[in-house]
Amino acid sequence: MKVRIRIKSKSIGVVPAEFTDEFSPKTFNEILKALPIEGVASLWGSEIYFPIPVNLPEENPFEIVEKGVIAYWPPGNSLCIFWGPTPASRRKDEIRPASPVNVVGRVIGDPEVFTNVRYKEKIVVERED
Repeated sequence: MKVRIRIKSKSIGVVPAEFTDEFSPKTFNEILKALPIEGVASLWGSEIYFPIPVNLPEENPFEIVEKGVIAYWPPGNSLCIFWGPTPASRRKDEIRPASPVNVVGRVIGDPEVFTNVRYKEKIVVERED
């Protein structure tokens, strides 16, 4: 199952994305129930993340993700958006979260737009109507 969402902030406007239950169905369902979500962005390399009102363990976790992946990070109860290497990456073309994540979606289009997000900027994630 796929659900279209949009991610909004002052610096990026509206970015289309989708959540999917393909890899982490329990995480997918709990995040959908929590929508809309507002968070305050933190930055870690080419990743933004922000706490969300969901508390779940690892579910089919990934240690390396692809560009544009949206994932849930269990240790921080956070939603993460990846578009390039992080401080944990071992090669410049590798996207490695701080610890394994539950993949729940992807950005539609170029995820590098998230480079414009500033620390502590408000982020909104909501279903597309």
